[in-house]
Amino acid sequence: MSNEALHSRAKPWTAEELEAIRSEFPLLASSRRPVVYLDNAATSQRPQVVLGAMDAYYREANANVHRGVYGLAVDATRRYENARRAVAEFLRVDDPDEVVFVRGVTEAVNLVAQSFVRPQVGPGDEILITLLEHHSNFVPWQLVAEQTGATLRVAGVTDDGELDLEDFRSKLGERTRFVSITACSNAIGTVPPLETILSWTKAAGVPVLVDGAQASAHGKVHPAELGADFYALSGHKIYGPTGIGALWGASRRLKEMPPWQGGGDMIREVRIDGVDFAEPPQRFEAGTPNIAGAIGLGAAVQFLERLDRDAVLAHEEGLLEALVEGLDARERVRIVGRPARRASVVSFVIEGAHSQDVATLLDEEGICLRVGHHCAQPLLHRLGHRATLRASVAAFNDETEIGRLLEGIDKAMRILGAGNEE
Repeated sequence: MSNEALHSRAKPWTAEELEAIRSEFPLLASSRRPVVYLDNAATSQRPQVVLGAMDAYYREANANVHRGVYGLAVDATRRYENARRAVAEFLRVDDPDEVVFVRGVTEAVNLVAQSFVRPQVGPGDEILITLLEHHSNFVPWQLVAEQTGATLRVAGVTDDGELDLEDFRSKLGERTRFVSITACSNAIGTVPPLETILSWTKAAGVPVLVDGAQASAHGKVHPAELGADFYALSGHKIYGPTGIGALWGASRRLKEMPPWQGGGDMIREVRIDGVDFAEPPQRFEAGTPNIAGAIGLGAAVQFLERLDRDAVLAHEEGLLEALVEGLDARERVRIVGRPARRASVVSFVIEGAHSQDVATLLDEEGICLRVGHHCAQPLLHRLGHRATLRASVAAFNDETEIGRLLEGIDKAMRILGAGNEE
């Protein structure tokens, strides 16, 4: 994600434009009690175009891919590979064969960890990550370190939740063999300066994976231009289905990686005495893939591409500004993390109230947000918390919903005895 893109000068949508976007999400218009959905960092809602693309596959072209010459199979394969091309276009990469379909960022990171990094590191070598990482970009590297004897180094953060660039640079050394870093913290919204960081790794000759799970819906994504070697995204964070994601890898990197899983559709020839593997991306897509999920992911990125991305960003920035201002106006509410560049997410706690209790009371008002450690325990521990409340916005949210959240917090504080003393 371009850091420059995180400070959009585009005008936010008009009320009519926003309502048109909201109307594309069936759940928001359901006959049940209207919800204020502010848990987009965990999973976003799906527009009708995504649901329709998946439904159309099952209704019109339900067959396996890459294996049949009959019409249904050809149609299924066409839709599946069209989705791969759509993801490549979304990422602004020229070669669709650099896009590997995976279950999500978690599988993408594990694939790179086991297939690319593990064979190349050993005792004395170092892998560098940061305290901003989700567990899915933390635990796989702990496993590789245990398996190989390599050392996992973790760059710290400041009290405001910013990446400590001085610490990162000091830990990027002659023994560093790989760097894996988030483009946006899922827990507190911090956006690290990737351009600066990747200029350092490039100068050091160190390959880099960028975890784009939280960033991909909130800014323009150009991993090759950025200088990354790998970039991972999850469908369900960007208005697509669960259980599907994509790993982009530079062609020269993918070609040197052995398969991580074995099975059908990832081979050229199997013999009793050996096997010849297919070229990427098929080499890494063993077995029957999540065909409908891939097609839904393709529809999701095309949905995003049809939006004015700068307007999306300006809209979301306005929502975050209103939320931060509203939370700061409440005496016992404490925002966790004050990064200079933030995307999508605001985490907070309320003095004198348990976050779980607050979330339960908010749910009674139809307000959906996350509570817990957000799979980022090392980061929250560094900032002095075991759990926070987390609100995360998306393109379809509006200022009325931010107001409802703030009103819900006031009501919860009164009920729990944690309101302002006047």
